[in-house]
Amino acid sequence: MAKRAILIVLDSVGIGEMPDALEYGDQGSNTLGNIAKAMNGLNLPNLQALGLGNIAPIQGVEPTDNPQACYGKMAEASPGKDTTTGHWEIAGVILEKAFPTFPKGFPQEFIQAFEEKIGRRVLGNEVASGTEIIQRLGEEHVKTGRPIVYTSADSVFQVAAHEEVIPLAELMQFCETARQMLDGDMRVGRVIARPFLGEPGNYYRTSHRHDFAIEPPHKILLDYVQEAGLNVMAVGKIKDIYYGHGVTEFVLTTGNQEGVDKTLLYLKEEKSGLIMTNLVDFDMLFGHRNNVKGYAQALEEFDARLPEILACLNKEDILIITADHGCDPTTPSTDHSREYVPLLVYGQELQRGVNLGVRSSFSDLGQTVAEYLKTSRIPHGKSFLADIVKS
Repeated sequence: MAKRAILIVLDSVGIGEMPDALEYGDQGSNTLGNIAKAMNGLNLPNLQALGLGNIAPIQGVEPTDNPQACYGKMAEASPGKDTTTGHWEIAGVILEKAFPTFPKGFPQEFIQAFEEKIGRRVLGNEVASGTEIIQRLGEEHVKTGRPIVYTSADSVFQVAAHEEVIPLAELMQFCETARQMLDGDMRVGRVIARPFLGEPGNYYRTSHRHDFAIEPPHKILLDYVQEAGLNVMAVGKIKDIYYGHGVTEFVLTTGNQEGVDKTLLYLKEEKSGLIMTNLVDFDMLFGHRNNVKGYAQALEEFDARLPEILACLNKEDILIITADHGCDPTTPSTDHSREYVPLLVYGQELQRGVNLGVRSSFSDLGQTVAEYLKTSRIPHGKSFLADIVKS
């Protein structure tokens, strides 16, 4: 029977501020806890059964005496709170220096150089919500053909363009140009193409988003899994985040529900190795938009799909559910938050109800997967596999 690890990253589903949250302006952030309070409780019976309520207080998600999974939470050892940093650390990369951010927009001399390279002036160059800025500047963009450039508290350079004004291929070329230019002290974690469609007052982003990441500084978990002759099946933006490292096959998704659907399809293929999924809606649609109700609904929708996932697991499979950072929609900020992330580890052949405590690095998860799949050790992290296997 195929030996598999299934790793599902609930993008931005943090579980409480880390001790250094004050340094990031994130004191009081608690994505799961604060959403639950704001909604007078969350209805997550399947995650509750696994042990989510045993990790930290979450209104409506009670601790259980017999958790079906092992549980704990993980601290981020790397500085920062962005998508690339969190995912890289899961795979064995711990950064010494955070990726640069540009809270006042990018330096004017850089923007001028970028404009010269692409042959167009740009709009924006500010910190903004992607959905808000296309509503505000979309009409001017359509009239002038000037692409919209913006950033966030994350380490990103984002270029938005209407697909009927700037064709996708040209937008991708603009982003490739930016990726080549953003180096040294300006080496952002991702350049993101943000195509959209629609009319004034009703512009909407399409599914043709593409992330231009940077290469990890050394081999990562996915490389080691591939080198061991196993499959690495990436769902969602996983391939982009890791610059394709180790990925043997991938599928892009338009949202959480399709992400679960594609994960289930990979599970039914019975291929050995690693299935790694990112469910981005929590972050992109709800966290960054401070949409508490939408975030809560998305959590409950994922919870409702969990029985389907569990039903597809083989006897030897390990299912791991975690996150990459926080993005508390109840705070004034619309940006990521420096939080612990939840850790749930389930398998039919694993022990149940083991409290894994507070892990000192996300890499502990990656090291555990490496040991389970019998690959080479990843550069960082302490495996907890011995704590969860049945003796």
